Amino acid sequence: MKSKPLPTLHSGPSDSPGFLLWRISNTWQREQRAALQQLGLTHTQFVMLAVATWFASQEPLTQARLSQLTGSDPMTTSQVVRTLLKNGLFVRDVHPTDTRAKIISVSEAGRDLAHKAIVIVEEVDRKFFGSLGEQQSSLVLLFRQLLDKTSSTQ
Repeated sequence: MKSKPLPTLHSGPSDSPGFLLWRISNTWQREQRAALQQLGLTHTQFVMLAVATWFASQEPLTQARLSQLTGSDPMTTSQVVRTLLKNGLFVRDVHPTDTRAKIISVSEAGRDLAHKAIVIVEEVDRKFFGSLGEQQSSLVLLFRQLLDKTSSTQ
């Protein structure tokens, strides 16, 4: 039985930007996951911890704001925050101006772990993207443009 060809705009998977992004993302995530395993962190936990550490001095950080800053859905954010609280990496405090809200702070152990993890994550990034040489800055620019365009539609 002969199968019908896919009604696609591309001559094959290697011409599809979505497929290529999916392949690259899977490979990059696998490498990050393996590197962070030694610290007992998932990549999602690292992202939440790093973002919370970055923004700690700039604003009171609520769970909703953390979800917004990371681009993670609220349910995932809630689950990860719960795990980081349980592991002593986050602390929940009363919001300074909204008594109904809670803010998330990074504990000293969380800051220490974030400092170790960022070195590991950036080393994986350096190796993964390093073969691009000077084109890496163009890739970052394209990522930002795409993120800006897709974020404004959501």
